[in-house]
Amino acid sequence: MVVPPDRVAPVDGPGIFISFEGGDGVGKSTQARLLGAWLGEVTGRDVVQTREPGGTPLGQVLRDAVLHGDHVDPRAEALMYAADRAHHVATLVRPALERGAVVVTDRYLDSSVAYQGAGRELAPDEVERISLWATRGLLPDVTVLLDADPVLAAERRASVEGKGALDRLESVGAEFATRVREAFLDRATAEPDRWVVVDATGTVDDVQSQVRVDVAARLGLGADQVARGRGNVS
Repeated sequence: MVVPPDRVAPVDGPGIFISFEGGDGVGKSTQARLLGAWLGEVTGRDVVQTREPGGTPLGQVLRDAVLHGDHVDPRAEALMYAADRAHHVATLVRPALERGAVVVTDRYLDSSVAYQGAGRELAPDEVERISLWATRGLLPDVTVLLDADPVLAAERRASVEGKGALDRLESVGAEFATRVREAFLDRATAEPDRWVVVDATGTVDDVQSQVRVDVAARLGLGADQVARGRGNVS
C-alpha cells in the first residue's frame, strides 16, 4: 500500500495555488484564465497558468498517450497521471510557488480521484494516496468547483463546438458523468475549507464574478486590492 505524507498546509511557499475542477464542458479553462489574469492584477504577482494533464512537455506526451492512445489499464492510467503530476509539481508548480507566484491550474489531483473513482475499478482513496505521494502532499489554497448538470454542460458546449460535445457525453455515458459530478460535490463537502462551489450554468461574466468573490474571500484579499481589479470581467 502506498502511504502518503501527512496532509500538509496547502502551500509550503509564499505563492498562491488555485485549482479548478468540474466535469467536461463547464468552462474550467475560460474561468481559470480569467481568474489568473485578475489575480495578477489585484495582487501584483506573476501568474502561471497551467493544466493537468499536459502542463509540461512530458505531461503532454502522457496526455496524448492516455487520451488518444489505446485502452490503458486503470492502474496503469492512475500511475501515468501520477507521474505527470509528480513532474508537473516538481518542475513547474512548486518552483513558481516558492518564488511567490500565483499558480492557477485547470485540473489537479481531485480530477483523478473523481474520474477514476467514478469508473468503479479503483477505490478513490487509492488514487488519492498515489497523488498525494506524487506531489509530496501539496494541496491548493483554494479549489474552485464549477458545478453543472453534465447534460446541460454538454448541450451548452455543443452550441459552440457542434454536435461533437454531445457525442462525447454519449461515449462516456451520462451515468458516468453524473457519478463524476457527485464525486466532486462529495469532496467539496468533505473539505469545505479548501473548496468553493460555483454554479457554472450562468454566463461567463456571471460565473467569473462569483468565482472572484469566493476566491477573494478565501484568500483574505482586502477591499482595496479587489477594487483595483474592478472593471470588465472578460
